[in-house]
Amino acid sequence: MNSNFISSSSSSDEDGENSHMIYTYNQFMQDMQRRIDNNMLIQYLRDHQSPQIYRGSVLGHIVINRDREVKEHDDYFVQRPDGTGRLGLSSLQKVTSAIRILAYGVPADACDEYVKINESSAIKSLKRFCRAIIEVFSTQYLRSPTTNDIARLLYIGEQRGFPGMLGSLDCMHWKWKNCPTGWSGSFSGRSGSPTIILEAVADYDLWIWHASFGLPGNNNDINVLDSSHLFYNLTQGIAPPAYYVIQGKEYNMSYYLANGIYPKWSTIVQTIHEPRTPKTKYFAMRQEACRKDVERAFGVLQSRFSIVAGPARYWDKEVLRDIMITCIILHNMIVENERDLSSPIEVARHAPQPEVEMTTNEDVRFQEYLTRYASIRNKNAHLELRNALVDHLWENFSNTQS
Repeated sequence: MNSNFISSSSSSDEDGENSHMIYTYNQFMQDMQRRIDNNMLIQYLRDHQSPQIYRGSVLGHIVINRDREVKEHDDYFVQRPDGTGRLGLSSLQKVTSAIRILAYGVPADACDEYVKINESSAIKSLKRFCRAIIEVFSTQYLRSPTTNDIARLLYIGEQRGFPGMLGSLDCMHWKWKNCPTGWSGSFSGRSGSPTIILEAVADYDLWIWHASFGLPGNNNDINVLDSSHLFYNLTQGIAPPAYYVIQGKEYNMSYYLANGIYPKWSTIVQTIHEPRTPKTKYFAMRQEACRKDVERAFGVLQSRFSIVAGPARYWDKEVLRDIMITCIILHNMIVENERDLSSPIEVARHAPQPEVEMTTNEDVRFQEYLTRYASIRNKNAHLELRNALVDHLWENFSNTQS
């Protein structure tokens, strides 16, 4: 074979390869330039676009600044190096593991697969996270209704046919899987399994205004009510005013809707068992419909935080209380964020602050306390209020039909 031919052939191959490399390099540089130009264009548009106000992912909802204070409140969530100088778990890992346990109800050791945190650290993060949430946010998201809150709730109750109503009252049982054997008898109710009771008051938008947690499951709703602080401010005379009119009569104590097991107090309105007349049947239907607010709140709470839907796996009752209260606080945060402020049902009314003059004479103060205590537990006042509501609802229904 001719050596000149071999030489020319190899030279042409090298030239072709070099041409291909040059073409590929030019294409790469052109792509990079296009990306740079696109990034510069995007940045230019961001810098020169008109300012916009974003109100959340749903139209009409607001974004609320909660001042992320958990890390500032508890330095446990601050990332630190260990003795060898290696950084430990980050704040994001600790908080994410705690929220994951609350939201999905997963065991603590399951967080290792997701955020690379061991079981003991996940449990500690959960306890510290719940305690920090309660200490930072409970005054805002687990408060008693203020004067403006009560004025707004009274307005909503009147629109729904129940003047003077603040919400509905009921109890929920949380199964305690790891209940100590010595306590299982007192914590076991009719279900046969140990449970802990949550007493709660919820309004129309599922905001939980009152939460009392910790009584053994062998108690009924009446025992829980006697042990809770629901009417403490009312008996002390420091509750905000609640004035409303039904059938021409003025009332100064609000009430809650409840089922038939609760006592006949002037601050609780029950349904009518086995109503016979059209008027009482209509009242029972409306009362039971509005009373479902608290049942819906329990359902939403359990669907959002599966840890309170399934059996509790922790041993300490105080830890369970922190978990339940934390879930309620986070639930109220979600309710506040998802409220549609453009809805007519959200119209608020401002009320003056209550003016309370404390009597210096202890005997007089004690007599006033007994008077308020007796007025709350007045059965005749309960029946009178319920009969007035029966007539009020039927009168409104008749007017709409005519």
